[in-house]
Amino acid sequence: MQVVHFGHACVLLTTDSTRILIDPGTFSTGFEDLKDLDAVLITHQHADHLDVEKLPSLLAANPQAQLIVDEGSADQTENPTVARPGDIFKVGDTTVKVVGGHHAVIHQDIPVIPNTGYVVGDGAFYHPGDSLFVPDEDVDVLGLPTGAPWMRTGEAVDFLRAVKPRVAVPIHEKTLANPQMAYRLFEMLKPETSEVRPLPPGEETAV
Repeated sequence: MQVVHFGHACVLLTTDSTRILIDPGTFSTGFEDLKDLDAVLITHQHADHLDVEKLPSLLAANPQAQLIVDEGSADQTENPTVARPGDIFKVGDTTVKVVGGHHAVIHQDIPVIPNTGYVVGDGAFYHPGDSLFVPDEDVDVLGLPTGAPWMRTGEAVDFLRAVKPRVAVPIHEKTLANPQMAYRLFEMLKPETSEVRPLPPGEETAV
């Protein structure tokens, strides 16, 4: 699988037969001119995961692409397929399983919104959105949240240890002034069988 990290939560996954973009949000750049997408997946409605101003033109340039969104993002998008935990979709020859269901708690006074994680390709890649939900499937490559108002670094490390991917690709880093500090802790505390691999922004990388 080829992965491009466009910064923060946005990643492009390319297999032999499919191109799937996940969470094109306002903190991410470089995804705007993508072509030949088979699907765009949205984990939840927050702007750093869903850029409602750029999404329409992205979809217009990719009329064949499925738009799959969580329940909370449905009214912010046009003609989406709504994803609910337990759903399984086919994007070309690639399976996408929906897991989780709820955004992590930021504060008791802030309502919890829907959040769908996506397990792509029978565990080839897992994007949890804004949650630390551990799926039942074995995960080869994990999009590992690096920093967020709803998370401590120690919680991310415990999530990494619970999922035990072959490779952890740090994402959701734009809330931190120095994400490299978290990367060093991930490397220090990761499972022995896992590799932590920050990706060069905007570059296609085989993982």
